[in-house]
Amino acid sequence: MSQLYDSIEPNIIDDEMVQKAVEEQCPEDIEKLVKREGINFKDVTELQLSFRNILQIDNLWQFENLTKLQLDNNIIERIEALESLVHLVWLDLSFNNIEVIEGLDTLVKLQDLSLYNNRISKIEHMDTLHELQIFSIGKNNLTTLEDVIYLRRFKNLRTLNLSGNPFCDDEQYMLFVVAHLPDLVYLDFKLVSDTTREVAVLTYQDHTKPLEHEEAQALAQLEENQTKQKELEYHKAAFVEYLNGSFLFDSMYADDTEAAKLAHLPGVGDLLQAYPSWFVSVCENLFNYGLKEYEKREAEVSNFYESLHEALTANQQEGRKIILDFENRNKRVMLSYFCCLIHDFSICQLLISLRMRVTPSKLGKLFWIYTAVIGIMVWSTFSLTICFTMTQCRDLENHHHEKLLEISITTLEKSVKNELDEDLPDDVRMLLGDKTTIVNAVNASHGSRLLKIDKRESDILSNTDRWRKVGRLNERVAAYTL
Repeated sequence: MSQLYDSIEPNIIDDEMVQKAVEEQCPEDIEKLVKREGINFKDVTELQLSFRNILQIDNLWQFENLTKLQLDNNIIERIEALESLVHLVWLDLSFNNIEVIEGLDTLVKLQDLSLYNNRISKIEHMDTLHELQIFSIGKNNLTTLEDVIYLRRFKNLRTLNLSGNPFCDDEQYMLFVVAHLPDLVYLDFKLVSDTTREVAVLTYQDHTKPLEHEEAQALAQLEENQTKQKELEYHKAAFVEYLNGSFLFDSMYADDTEAAKLAHLPGVGDLLQAYPSWFVSVCENLFNYGLKEYEKREAEVSNFYESLHEALTANQQEGRKIILDFENRNKRVMLSYFCCLIHDFSICQLLISLRMRVTPSKLGKLFWIYTAVIGIMVWSTFSLTICFTMTQCRDLENHHHEKLLEISITTLEKSVKNELDEDLPDDVRMLLGDKTTIVNAVNASHGSRLLKIDKRESDILSNTDRWRKVGRLNERVAAYTL
């Protein structure tokens, strides 16, 4: 269809075009109102831009709540400028000149996608479309039947149109597709029969079983990674991430080139056997303590809000009961408006007193006091424990440094006397040129590791202080006071 527009000047989507399109799709009874008052593009959920000789997609960012977009029967060459349409569920790009599938990464809610009658030669770049249910890519330039395997990742895909592609001429086309996409219900506008499915499975079982095994392994790996990520988030909430093991110790030596050289000195190997286990033990003690303190904080915060919710609920219920009693009495007693006011003046006072019990200002003061108490709990106990633990880590590092310095000086003295039996690498022997060189190397290595410990301590303290000032507790405070 796009060939019909060759003699017409190509268009780019602009404000005038979309405004006209929105007006055209409005019901007749409100079309005049829309033209006079205008319309907020954020309120538009469906947009039809078919048959407009559009060459380039642009200026759709204003339609941030769009769920359905028709761009069929144009001369579009690239899928682009759709990043902001994150709520899109239905997208029609059929009958265009598109050669590559791209630009769909943010459309994670997309369920129905039509790329029918384009110039696409490969199915790709659709990894984020997990919700895809209907996919039409018939009448393109797909030649490799194995490209269909890419579609196995879409577990919700039930309707697929591939008709009109070159690979459809393969006599095994239908069996191959059905075997590799076992959840398909419709293929090329036809219901997949049970007989076809059984034959396909038997024919290609040698191909599909290895794929299933690989996918099972990939899924297991994904679940493991998700579990680890969830666990990491839990550790971060407790401010003790990467303290449950040798992470900090390993990071201290990760970029320390001097330490790698000094490790070749005789006796350093024995020194390094005990040091890591002591260091890791101190870190793990802090890790376990941090998790316990986190659970205590969460319990304290939860108890506070549960009690507050109960108090507010009781307040509301008592207020509703007073109002209900007032309404029931007025049904039974016919009094004048002013008599009612005088007669029920006490009820008004009761309602006012209920409101006064939990006013925003009183809530604010209550939250402020409670936040301060929680802050003291964090700062006076947990933070002090962090400082104490990191001091232990520094003490271990200082002790290790002293021992390493002793070994280095002793090795230097042996080297000067030609009493070294070990065959050391050339870069290590260069350190043994004189006392200043070896001492500087040991001190530099030591200083680098101390900086890593200091930074870790600073990060933990900063995170706890941030939580105390503007963290989860204060977010809840804002919600209630508003």
